[in-house]
Amino acid sequence: MSIDVLNETDAEVDELELLSCARYVMEQMRVHPQADLCIKLVDEAAMEVLHVQWMDLPGPTDVMSFPMDELRPGREGQEPEQGTLGDIVLCPSVAAKQAAEAGHAPVEEMLLLTTHGILHLLGFDHAEPDEEREMFELQRQLLLTFLATRNRPGA
Repeated sequence: MSIDVLNETDAEVDELELLSCARYVMEQMRVHPQADLCIKLVDEAAMEVLHVQWMDLPGPTDVMSFPMDELRPGREGQEPEQGTLGDIVLCPSVAAKQAAEAGHAPVEEMLLLTTHGILHLLGFDHAEPDEEREMFELQRQLLLTFLATRNRPGA
């Protein structure tokens, strides 16, 4: 897997932890081992531009996903599709605010958003209640099992 983390902010972010989380989620979701992913960290101004341009919503947001080859999770016993998974754009300052509100560390919020972004790239959504339940439960399980591999308590 080729995973790039590009920090275009002044925020100190544990890029290796984001990389490890992304790799873990992609492996658990049976994404092809040759798939490419880019995680870009941007400031609030850059995120607001993307949010307005692509979602027609004001203000910055925490995470946006831009799928490339519309890959889907692999299935047991089947060869996963090759291709480029896409890009995830994260805003560390928005994540830090959300972490404070939720009562956990900013790094855990960034890991949650990384997981969330990858699931969006794989076709998961939360527009409908059933979709939200499925996506958020999968997100929770992936994050908890990743954190367990790092000897961290659950988020």
